[in-house]
Amino acid sequence: MADSAAAAPTKAPPQGVHAALPHDSAARHVAGSAVYIDDMPEPVGLLHVAFGLSDRAHARITRMDLSAVRAAPGVVLVISAEDIPGENDVSPVIHDDRLFADGEVYCVGQSLFAVAATSLAAARAAAAKAVVEYEDLPAAIDIAAARAIDLTIEASQRMARGDAQAALAASPRRVQGKFAIGGQDHFYLEGQIALATPREDGDVHVWSSTQHPTEVQHLIARVLGKPDHCVTVEVRRMGGGFGGKETQASLFAATAALVAVKTGRPAKARPDRDEDMVMTGKRHDFEAVYDVGFDEEGRLTSLSLALSSRCGATTDLSPAINDRAMFHADNAYYLPAVEILSHRFRTHTVSNTAFRGFGGPQGMLAIERIMDAVAADLGLDPLELRRRNLYGGEGRNLTPYHQVVEDNVAPQLIEELAASCDYAARRREIEAFNRASTVLKKGIALTPVKFGVSFTTTHLNQAGALIHLYADGSIMLNHGGTEMGQGLNTKVAQIVAQAFQVDIARVKITSTVTDKVPNTSATAASSGADLNGMAALNAAETIKARLVDFAAAKWGVAQADVAFTPDGVRVGGQTLAFEAFVRQAYLARISLSATGFYATPKIHYDRATHTGRPFYYFAYGAACSEVLIDTLTGEMKVTRADILHDVGKSLNPALDLGQIEGGFIQGMGWLTTEELVFDAQGRLRTHAPSTYKIPTCGDRPAHLDVRLWKAGRNVEATVHRSKAVGEPPLMLAISVHSAITHAVASVGDHKVFPQLDAPATPEAILMACEDVRRRARDV
Repeated sequence: MADSAAAAPTKAPPQGVHAALPHDSAARHVAGSAVYIDDMPEPVGLLHVAFGLSDRAHARITRMDLSAVRAAPGVVLVISAEDIPGENDVSPVIHDDRLFADGEVYCVGQSLFAVAATSLAAARAAAAKAVVEYEDLPAAIDIAAARAIDLTIEASQRMARGDAQAALAASPRRVQGKFAIGGQDHFYLEGQIALATPREDGDVHVWSSTQHPTEVQHLIARVLGKPDHCVTVEVRRMGGGFGGKETQASLFAATAALVAVKTGRPAKARPDRDEDMVMTGKRHDFEAVYDVGFDEEGRLTSLSLALSSRCGATTDLSPAINDRAMFHADNAYYLPAVEILSHRFRTHTVSNTAFRGFGGPQGMLAIERIMDAVAADLGLDPLELRRRNLYGGEGRNLTPYHQVVEDNVAPQLIEELAASCDYAARRREIEAFNRASTVLKKGIALTPVKFGVSFTTTHLNQAGALIHLYADGSIMLNHGGTEMGQGLNTKVAQIVAQAFQVDIARVKITSTVTDKVPNTSATAASSGADLNGMAALNAAETIKARLVDFAAAKWGVAQADVAFTPDGVRVGGQTLAFEAFVRQAYLARISLSATGFYATPKIHYDRATHTGRPFYYFAYGAACSEVLIDTLTGEMKVTRADILHDVGKSLNPALDLGQIEGGFIQGMGWLTTEELVFDAQGRLRTHAPSTYKIPTCGDRPAHLDVRLWKAGRNVEATVHRSKAVGEPPLMLAISVHSAITHAVASVGDHKVFPQLDAPATPEAILMACEDVRRRARDV
């Protein structure tokens, strides 16, 4: 063994946590060599799957003749509800999502049957030959229609603290209003896809582009009528998910698996973009109605808020999504007396589902819109109004759901951003510009984000991991999280490398597979690194503890004298190279493999009363956005955005910055350009890039300054004191909508508050400008 005195000074490995390393697949992404499911070599005998879809929003199927489909060239199998050996259900909770329609259809795009053929073209051509006859039934397409007949997915929910109605009656001032919030398509780069391969005894292996491999495993087994151990689901990477692959990948995976088991041949289900957008759910669109009371200084005294959402035809995750909208209707503000009502309407449209923020963005947009309305009523700078209503110390630190806000950093973060982006001076300059400019108007807004991190369904806050330390010192890492471009695998690998004090090149990142780590939760709720990072660390520490015991016994030293360092494993006064030390442990028959597990502490929630501590901690951020609008056309440009975001002690600053920028741009799209349009028959008319407009590189602000808050910390014992960064940044884009509101209000010299729904498309902005002009003349 080498003498430790001769070794180089100990230093933290540059590839450990807090290092700004690139995404593990970054080079492959750029080169186009990253392998996604549709890039895999097609196995011999592969069958391609196409779906027959409903073209009615709500109807009874009176006749479905598939004889021409079965007789079409290349067709090997046609399956419908009657061919399912197990349960005809692919829902996450309520058992109300049919794999194939059975007697009745409840939305346009619902799957009626599937065709498996020797080519995708043959499968699609065959599916088009189906003869389906319907008896139309009454259909509720939007919230108003569902409200009129009281069509809901569950009873309305109420969250309250204090007597909001009494406080409203006693408030010195009140403002009422309502507005609509549009939905959003996930528009992941890689569409829904599954590749199933049959195994012995009717078992099946499925590659699935899913955020929740365990749920896909459960649902495939349910459809097949088999136990879970007969199904293996594997995910190496996804080309984006954003929540759209949390529950809705199951239909495609189950269909492919069913075809594979029935035919004994591999099967692939891959809808094209139009089919994907028609068949899969979106972000929930909302309507908000508010009555807010406040004093002459702008401090809120009471709030009555009613949120209504379009859930779609089935339950999916709508109860939890709407709950989270209620949770985040306070954002960063203390509400002395508050009542939040949530109405969850069932409509005959595709079932809406998880989307980045999971209802939080809609609730947060509601309170920020209210803040702008109150500021306008008082003639006060909206930022100053926001400052006066922030959570504070004791007496001003209790949320509407009775969780104490223990680590409120919003005031410090806001002040730092306001100073660094020169908010006050720029607002004065913009007001001067608007007074002098008749056609072009500018707007500016600075809004905060306080986002609760944890699954609000308590049992989902758990994760597992598996680490193999091989005899040559290399490490194989597997965990229950999925990689969808966010860099989760890189972060978890950094955590493991840090634990063993080795170069990250020693750590091999493997696919997420249900036969390695079972019973996992979805990679969602911004908790991927929190949960899986801690589970992997737990596994690493288990192996390290065995190695410490081994070294102490073999070399006769105290356990405290065994340490893992960047130079190797120090045992007493000597240091062994890591790989040599591991080989010695292997020869001594020490177990070098371990599972890890983590369950989030402290959280609890009573849904019946909507009280408890649903979140382990809060992530914070703030954004200042500046916009320019053309009042003659409604065109808008975000010219500048300054962002300061709290990620605690960042596991990987480069990845976190990328998540913040991407989240902000995606949120900007939701609030400005991405408009979902359903016609009166329930057909989605915006189902392709030609009609549905996500932000492009040209929409990125010319000045976009994104910074991590240097003072960031986490008072809770998260992995290396980091904070989640997946969802919170999306809501930074609310500053864009507020800035547009400011610009539109200037058209009427700020005499009236604009009626501006989301998304603020050019048409919406133009109509809002005209409305402001008209109403301002009457003031």
